[in-house]
Amino acid sequence: MKIVYLLIGFIGRLGVLGALLPLLPAFPFLLLAAFGFARSSKRLNDWFLSTNLYKDNLESWVKERGMHRKAKIRVMAIITMTMAFGFIMMGSVPVGKVILLCVWIGHVLYFKYGIKTLESE
Repeated sequence: MKIVYLLIGFIGRLGVLGALLPLLPAFPFLLLAAFGFARSSKRLNDWFLSTNLYKDNLESWVKERGMHRKAKIRVMAIITMTMAFGFIMMGSVPVGKVILLCVWIGHVLYFKYGIKTLESE
């Protein structure tokens, strides 16, 4: 079973690409990596927990079930840019634009009211 968890951890490392590319979500992949490494190898888990990628993106969520204001703003800016690009590319597809707008509003509301804002970094 450790091999399966190890594979899950390495698949979750795709979150590195998500941190660099706005169209690939980093957060779910990093959670997957944390899950897999925690159950497969103490050494890999310790390494993953010491990376800046983990500290910048997951540590506050794992420890306090919330995000710092700066992280929320960064995530919402990336989501907004991605959605704006999609909105522009929809061109003459009004139904697609409405759906994309509803998804964007859902994200904004979730980040505003669904995720606790931590005070200081």
